[in-house]
Amino acid sequence: MRPDEIEYESFRIILRELGDHSFSPQELPIVQRVIHATADFEYAKLLAFSSSAIADGIRALRCGCKVLTDVKMTAVGISQAYVRRFSGSICCVIQEPETMSLAQAEGITRSAAAIRRMSADLDGAVVALGNAPTALFELLRLVKDEGPRPALVVGVPVGFVNAAESKKALQQNNLSYITVQGRKGGSTVAAAIVNALLRLAADQSYA
Repeated sequence: MRPDEIEYESFRIILRELGDHSFSPQELPIVQRVIHATADFEYAKLLAFSSSAIADGIRALRCGCKVLTDVKMTAVGISQAYVRRFSGSICCVIQEPETMSLAQAEGITRSAAAIRRMSADLDGAVVALGNAPTALFELLRLVKDEGPRPALVVGVPVGFVNAAESKKALQQNNLSYITVQGRKGGSTVAAAIVNALLRLAADQSYA
């Protein structure tokens, strides 16, 4: 089978096994792509969307916004071809020496330092965080203290320490978000969500 045939069949199986659901026509492709990336149907129960999240994300991507990520793994999982279609860009600074220096000087994680270093780019951006809860907490601090407004936060850090808490804090903020309740998530999930949004943005039937 060709790659496109494999993907089509995978999505057909996912839809069949999902059965009855209450997802909107815009939410469903995101849920399907996350399940496709993880082979985990529990995400159908765990994914959470703010009311305007999908529309806000699509609008920003169509305008060529920056996609900011906490770690390289998330960045490389996002479709460069789709981002370029809208003249957008993907930015991740976690591997830069300046990020390590800031983390050491401030006693914070590299992921948090990476978000802090990208603070000037947060306004209007799609921010995809799949790795460290500290990066999501730092983003929320910056929004509170300095006032930037990302167009959408895809906040899905994974883990046992503060992962669930950071995502709950995201849901309690006045931000557009897509998140995963509880401990699950990860870079693969963050990239899958952004890729689903990029495909929705490319679909001209979606106004």
